[in-house]
Amino acid sequence: MTGPGMLTALWLTPLIGALLVVVLPSGARRAARPLALATSLLVLGLAVALTVGFDPGGDTHQFVETRPWIPAFGATYSLGVDGIALVLVLLTAGLMPLLLLAGWHDADGSAPSDEGEHDGGEHDGKRDRKKDDDEVGAAGRRAQVYPALMLATQALALVAFTSLDVLLFYVAFEAMLIPLYFLIGGFGGRVSDGVDRAAAAVRFLIYNLLGGLVMLAAVIGLYVLTARAGLGAGGAGTFDYRIITAAIGDGRLEIPPGVALLLFAGFTLAFAIKAPLWPFHTWLPGAAVAATPASAVLMMAVVDKVGTFAMLRYSLPLFPDAASTAAPVLVTLAVISIVYGGVMAIAQTDLLRLIAYASISHFGFIVLGVFARTEQSAAGSALYMVNHGIATAALFLVAAFLVRRRGTREIGRFGGVQQVAPVLAGVFLVAGLATLSLPGLAPFVSEFLVFVGTFGPYPVAAVLATSTFVLAAIYILWTYQRVMGGPVAPGLEGTPDLGLRERVVVLPLVGALLVLGFYPQPALDVIEPAVAHTVELVGGVR
Repeated sequence: MTGPGMLTALWLTPLIGALLVVVLPSGARRAARPLALATSLLVLGLAVALTVGFDPGGDTHQFVETRPWIPAFGATYSLGVDGIALVLVLLTAGLMPLLLLAGWHDADGSAPSDEGEHDGGEHDGKRDRKKDDDEVGAAGRRAQVYPALMLATQALALVAFTSLDVLLFYVAFEAMLIPLYFLIGGFGGRVSDGVDRAAAAVRFLIYNLLGGLVMLAAVIGLYVLTARAGLGAGGAGTFDYRIITAAIGDGRLEIPPGVALLLFAGFTLAFAIKAPLWPFHTWLPGAAVAATPASAVLMMAVVDKVGTFAMLRYSLPLFPDAASTAAPVLVTLAVISIVYGGVMAIAQTDLLRLIAYASISHFGFIVLGVFARTEQSAAGSALYMVNHGIATAALFLVAAFLVRRRGTREIGRFGGVQQVAPVLAGVFLVAGLATLSLPGLAPFVSEFLVFVGTFGPYPVAAVLATSTFVLAAIYILWTYQRVMGGPVAPGLEGTPDLGLRERVVVLPLVGALLVLGFYPQPALDVIEPAVAHTVELVGGVR
């Protein structure tokens, strides 16, 4: 199936799946997780069908669907994919079954409570049995809500990646905050573990809502300008990305430089918070630790990519002159993110927080490639979005499996794991080496393209960015030495190795890192035409 409605089916399938999981009767709650997993596999099948039917040499946007949505405002329900969107759709669809498997037991047990145990002596036997029944019911309900929220987040991310209408993108961009807020605040760590879920969820929501509010003002401003230019039907404005970029290219839509810079700032601020880019990054480490490992990976590997994708999709083509003016500032912030994230990762004693700071460094690389505005750097950034998603998923999940066994995230409490759990240690090493961009693993190609493409217009930034090789080597190899090497730490003697379900989760990720490391050309063949089109719209260096 690759005909009309394919993209609608792509995002509607996980949304319907989420609704079905939520409304399951109490007697069928055990089917919630299998139903969610089956839904995610169906979405993956649709994404694979899209990939097979996509023609890299064809139109820039393919599988296009356009229907009226809000005619009075010139808003349309318009979907389509170019090569950049396609690889991110495939990443989103490919990760979800693995994340649902990784978080299979994340919602088990009674609803988390940080208030300690209650004294059961005051209850008679009848009330104790009622309490137990209530806890079982609450746990079963949580087991429905958790996978449903994961699927809902996936659905909204897919809308964001495929939208060709600016207003539709904005709605999905903001709406995905809702399920993520509940995933962070309702599940995951406890205060007794040094985690304040509520505070992390609120910080995540406030940061992103503030960015979204500024973006909304910019979206309205852009619409007013299109109305003045008469780009919409009947003299109204339009939100259609294709119409707006075409009008900018042929001179029908001329935006005054000062106004363009303000609109560019409004869009890009929201994207920089979502990415996140320094200094808007402070919500990420807390949210990553507070959430369950699977939802944290969904946030860092998929949702945060909506921000970097939108920089390439909207910030550059909609405001090419403003992007050129602001590029030195964004490149500087990207380099700061690269260095800051690496230094902070070295300083961490919390294993999962270390990986979160490493991600901030990698997001800096992606932003650097976007605003260098060359074909090579932009292609490297687009590929890096995929490779970072895979590498971060592998490293964070295997680290979380280890943390669950030990019951602590403190690096100093580990040691000698490779002697008792060699498969776990081996996967951690491969994922860690991918994070430091070892040749032969997927992120190396991405970073190399970003370096080469950035060196021409911004040689100083490219040279400073190379510090990441040293910083990443320190925080990855030093962490591996402390956690996996040396004598077995007390309490770790009986640590079990990865089980079957855990191996099913991590081995496809390791395989993808190896395949894309040695043979990235199929992905680049899909990405490069879309990147060339974007660079042409922006007037960058080809």
